[in-house]
Amino acid sequence: MITISHLTMRLAGGGHQITILDDVTLEIPDKQRVAIVGPSGSGKSTLLGLIAGLDRPTSGSIALNGVEISTMRESALARYRRDHIGYIFQSFHLIPTLTALENVLVPLELAGMRTAQDRATELLQTVGLGERLHHYPVQLSGGEQQRVAVARAFACHPPILLADEPTGNLDSATGQHVMNLLLALHRDYGTTLVLVTHDRAIASSMERVIALRDGRIESDTLTDSDNRLAESAQ
Repeated sequence: MITISHLTMRLAGGGHQITILDDVTLEIPDKQRVAIVGPSGSGKSTLLGLIAGLDRPTSGSIALNGVEISTMRESALARYRRDHIGYIFQSFHLIPTLTALENVLVPLELAGMRTAQDRATELLQTVGLGERLHHYPVQLSGGEQQRVAVARAFACHPPILLADEPTGNLDSATGQHVMNLLLALHRDYGTTLVLVTHDRAIASSMERVIALRDGRIESDTLTDSDNRLAESAQ
């Protein structure tokens, strides 16, 4: 369960305070698929980053499965994020000097997993990169790099997966392939999936769509996505 209470984020700019998020309150149950949508500047990516503990709110609280992260010390937060949160960036953020396999190994080795090599290899095979294990990011296409990022995000079996415009830098066919992977992994692992998107088709594949405008929740809607996904699978 993600529990957000009266979350506000303000930044200094031009000699005054700019409000990015304004008194946001919401709950996201375990295993739910949620899209966060809204125009540029509405606070979508800021909200996602705060849920991940990548930034600190000005006020309010964020609890993940009952653990308050907004006041957690940085070292403890880093460990919690490693074990409980997967994060996928729009721009991939792979380490350029490491191969695909080594990029996925990083969180596993930090977690001290004894079978890290096998786990990383299995994940890359799952996302269709079994023959690209030893290629560096510069040798991979954008879609392949994003698939490495997906594998890395799922490496430690996180109960929460956050994705910031995961298809934003991809063509439509490649983006759909990456989304299919995310939905399959969500289904197989029971991960809570929260993503930011401008793509209406992607938003419609989620169970719930939260729309932001000017830092506030404009609407919060449940969809019939499960029926559409079932029909497309027939």
